[in-house]
Order: sequence, then C-alpha cells, then structure tokens
Amino acid sequence: MPDRARLLVVVPSETAPPARLGEWLRDAGLDLDERHLALGDALPADLSGHDGLLVMGGQQSSLDDGATELEPVRALLRRALADDTPTLGICLGAQLMAQAGGGRVRVGVDGPEVGAGLVARRDAADTDPLFARVPLSPDVVHWHHDEISELPQGATLLAAGVRYPHQAFRVGRACYALQFHVETTPEIVRRWADDDALGVASTPFDAATVADRAAAVHPDVAEVWAPFAARFADLVRAARGATV
Repeated sequence: MPDRARLLVVVPSETAPPARLGEWLRDAGLDLDERHLALGDALPADLSGHDGLLVMGGQQSSLDDGATELEPVRALLRRALADDTPTLGICLGAQLMAQAGGGRVRVGVDGPEVGAGLVARRDAADTDPLFARVPLSPDVVHWHHDEISELPQGATLLAAGVRYPHQAFRVGRACYALQFHVETTPEIVRRWADDDALGVASTPFDAATVADRAAAVHPDVAEVWAPFAARFADLVRAARGATV
C-alpha cells in the first residue's frame, strides 16, 4: 500500500484545472489521481481505491441535461456523501455536490458573479476544522452563472456572499463545497475573461480590468487557501488511516 493518501481529482473541463490547488495538495502530502473528462478519462465506479475526492469547476452547467458526462460525477458525489468520504467541490463541483445531496441549483437570479471578491464567514465556521482559521472576509475569485439556491438537508453554511448566500458549505463531517474559486492563476482568469463576454458584461469593467483585479488578489488568496488545502489534506490522510 502506498505511503501517501490518494485523492481522486475530477476535472470536468480543461478550462478549470486544479492548478495551484493541486500544487498545495501535493505539497501537503497527497497523491493526486487526475481524471480529465474532456480528454476521455474514465471515472471509477466507486471510491474504494481512493481516500478522498476533489471535483473541479468547468464551463458546463449542472442544469444541462445534455451534459451526460456529469452524471457519473454526481454518482461519485452521492457515494462520497453517503460514506462521509473527505470531499471538496469547487464551483461546478460545489453545485454538483448540492444536487447529489438533494439541494437545488438554478440560473443565478442576480446574473453572473464574476471576478475578484470577498465572502463572509458564518458563525458555524468558528468550530469547523477547515474554516475556523479562515479570516472573516477572505479574498476569492468568483466565476459562475448558476447559483446554489437550496443546500442539501442538514448541510452547514460556512460562508455567504452579498449577491449569493450559499458560498461554502459542509455536508456531514468531511464533505465541503466552495462556490468560488481558490485554485486559479492570473493566466487562467485572463482566459476566462477573454472567453466569457456575458460574465464580464455583468461587471462594471472590461475583460482586461476584470483579469487585472483578480491577479491583484491572487497572493492574498494563496495566503488563506493554501493552508486550507493543507487542512483538507489532513482530513484525507486521517480517513486513510481509519481504513488501513
């Protein structure tokens, strides 16, 4: 058996790779088994060969019935939720987790949420093993057109936003979802800004300014969310130890 815990990483779109989050998790001692759906990688039927699950974002909408490649991802998330396997969903991954747990997603009623921004930690985060050391209003990168309108039953809201309230939540003890992005690089956000005219139009800025403003907060994002990733890695390693 390998010494390092093994994390299954589902990448729905090549536009949203694990990037810095993947680096932080590797630095924290995890082996990452990346499955890129757009490149034809197959997903396992279950998580028996892995100690945790990470589901990234992507251009797809969780509301698109034609995005059939997302149904196996929901199935893995349903299994992770049932078993309380350490799991982290980012943006689209968070929306898929909400759906897998019985919550709801809809087209954002206040339009796309795009660019550098803040989220507000909720009181429940004070005792959460991952969020307790997150600042009250950490920097993040927003980039979504749909919103999580209803959390799964029993979920704990950990961070909220002004426009969209369900920014981060936990289901059970070890399954976490972030509607926002922490993994990006300035280059990734610049590509998003160039390719998403509708999203950029929802802001007061042009594409270059949206990208520049996001680039400016990336050091602060790393300062908060790299340690968060390390704490998530601790959960994954602890789960592995419990099953050895």
